[in-house]
Amino acid sequence: MTMEQFAPLMFAGLIVVLLIGFPVAFSLAAYGLLCGFIAIEAGWFPPEFMSALPLNVFGILSNDLLLAIPFFTLMGAVLEKCGLAEDMLDSMGQLFGPVRGGLGYSVIIVGFVLGAITGTVAGQVIAMAMISLPVMMRYRYDLRYSTGVLAASGTITQLVPPSLVLIVMADQLGRPVGDMYKGAWGPAILQVLLFAAYTFVLSRLRPAAVPGVPKEARTLSGRALWLKCLRGIVPSAVLIFAVLGSMGGLPGMDHAIATPTEAGAMGAVGAFLLAALHRRLSWPLLRDALAGTMRITAMVVFILIGSRVFSLVFQGVDGGKWVEHMLSGLPGGQIGFLIAVNVFIFFLAFFLDFFEIAFIILPLLAPVADKLGIDLVWFGVLLCVNMQTSFMHPPFGFALFYLRGIADSLFKSGTLPRPVPSRDIYLGALPWVMLQLLLVVIVIFVPETVTVFLDKEEKIDLDKVRIEMPVDPSDTAASEPDLDELFRDRPPAADPAASAP
Repeated sequence: MTMEQFAPLMFAGLIVVLLIGFPVAFSLAAYGLLCGFIAIEAGWFPPEFMSALPLNVFGILSNDLLLAIPFFTLMGAVLEKCGLAEDMLDSMGQLFGPVRGGLGYSVIIVGFVLGAITGTVAGQVIAMAMISLPVMMRYRYDLRYSTGVLAASGTITQLVPPSLVLIVMADQLGRPVGDMYKGAWGPAILQVLLFAAYTFVLSRLRPAAVPGVPKEARTLSGRALWLKCLRGIVPSAVLIFAVLGSMGGLPGMDHAIATPTEAGAMGAVGAFLLAALHRRLSWPLLRDALAGTMRITAMVVFILIGSRVFSLVFQGVDGGKWVEHMLSGLPGGQIGFLIAVNVFIFFLAFFLDFFEIAFIILPLLAPVADKLGIDLVWFGVLLCVNMQTSFMHPPFGFALFYLRGIADSLFKSGTLPRPVPSRDIYLGALPWVMLQLLLVVIVIFVPETVTVFLDKEEKIDLDKVRIEMPVDPSDTAASEPDLDELFRDRPPAADPAASAP
């Protein structure tokens, strides 16, 4: 076997190892080391090549940008447990309740707002399902629509800044986090509009599937209702604008006054203030938030270490060149490459979550995309849109698992009048997965959805560049020399003919 044959076999073995089900970080590191020993025995690279591994791992862990992950995770964990979701869903449900599909609109809007301040799919889906699913079933909402909108509105968290996925994408692509956030705003808003448009169409075609809430069921109205809505949204909006604005992550802002790590620390402090404002700040909340942050951070670090072990060996056997030759030779140029990559990511997301895809697959794809002239910010946001579906794929979507678990718990506690069949959860997810894939197609063929909020790059025509140095007329040394003065006292040159013998 030659080294050229080993690279594709190593990649195929990677897929098999990931599907086994053992924790990805450890299986990936072990598989990378095994392939490294095989390569050394075959003489494809010397043993000294593996000595670069400790320095690679240390370089990863000393990356300041990754410090933003625990800060943003802590911010989301605190806000997830401080009752913000309950207040927003209650007020928005009463505000949109009279409209057909009003509860669906409220879930979509609250999911977007919570996605911008929490960043965790699990907590968001569970919190919204606990509050909204019993209400939707009480007012005879279609069960498949109810489960689908709750799962989809939770997964939009991965696209709305300050998403952890976008931080990882920025690190792997070598692009500023602020640019990734600016690029994600367009698809995030468009995703919300697609969800709302589907709800509107359904309310017109099947009004009985999404009825309005009866007037007697609404406890607030008028000024009191608007004040409650603003009390839930305004403090959250202030926190969002403060965190994203400080790192240049809002449209129209071209300067950052804080790094992502500093902005994340400020967001964590703001989350504690909001929790105190809602009178929910307590030691149990703090303990649970810190424990959740520790678990997610440890998972990210170990996946990152395992992926670096694999990628070092894979690059050592020229796997990067194999991937580049395979993908750059696809028909259709950029569009063909993007379609092939997104189909591959879509099916890979059946089995892997976004962190694993970002750390393992993205470093192999980014050099090819850059060589094809694809803007890496646009490419990263596009893959982030696609990876939303990893939470919605029947039957492996994590959001569906969360929804399945909370529905069973609510039925056992007597909150739900009847059990929620798994069939309805899976079939209810399909229209929303189609809407997410529709957004992928839109972003591919309309790149302005991402680039519209990015800073316009100044183009300089080098042929028109002139370099001029100001000259002080009083400075005689800088003025043009007088040739007569230079040659006045010089003796005349000797005549060569006269000096000839």
